[in-house]
Amino acid sequence: MEFFADGTILFLILMGFLAAFIDAVAGGGGLITIPSIMCTGIPLVEVLGTNKMASVMGALSSFLTFIRAGKMDTALIRKLFPVSFLGSAAGVMLVRQMPSDFLRPLVLVMLIAVAVYSVVKKDWGTENVYHGMTRKMFVLSLAVAFVFGFYDGFFGPGTGSFLLFAFLLAGFDFLGAAANARALNFASNIAAALIFSYFGAVNFSYAIPMGIAMIFGATCGAKMALKKGTGYVRPLFILMTTVLIGKQILELFR
Repeated sequence: MEFFADGTILFLILMGFLAAFIDAVAGGGGLITIPSIMCTGIPLVEVLGTNKMASVMGALSSFLTFIRAGKMDTALIRKLFPVSFLGSAAGVMLVRQMPSDFLRPLVLVMLIAVAVYSVVKKDWGTENVYHGMTRKMFVLSLAVAFVFGFYDGFFGPGTGSFLLFAFLLAGFDFLGAAANARALNFASNIAAALIFSYFGAVNFSYAIPMGIAMIFGATCGAKMALKKGTGYVRPLFILMTTVLIGKQILELFR
């Protein structure tokens, strides 16, 4: 019982469950987990490492749930998964050498574009019109997997939303895009968690209980998405993208 004495662990468990539930469907879970871990007072680099270690547990859960449901394009993901992994590893190594705040203006512009496009195209993502990839589209997909993997390791906010948007552009419906996005987000989380752990930047006493809660949250979120379909995923995606925009604006002018 002493483990929960000051309420910190219980707080992280509750926030972890909520974050993973949302993240499994629309991305943006880091908006909840990172500020929550920051409340513990540990150094910022340890906050990022602890977040990645907990997040990889939740990402694995939603990843497996979508695979079992047959909503993931496993043939495509097998090719993109290692690319996202390598991109994230490169991002973590670089972020240890330099500040990442200069990315905020670019991220803000990209998020606004994603939100506007998603709202204007009302019937977008309601049907799966993906029928395979041309050589040019596959090369572009490899680049996207690496770039957003790198971004996740280097900075992070909105990675799941950007990946979901990319798969929508490829022709997947919202549910299929969410499933594929979770797979690549899982890859980038693994790489970041391993490297942060190697450099001793993970607080396991916080990461493990929060991660276990995220396993349950991610499973519930993924199952809810499978049950409710694209009509549930689309508004949640737009909502989380809008929240991400607000968060980046506040950070930019702080």
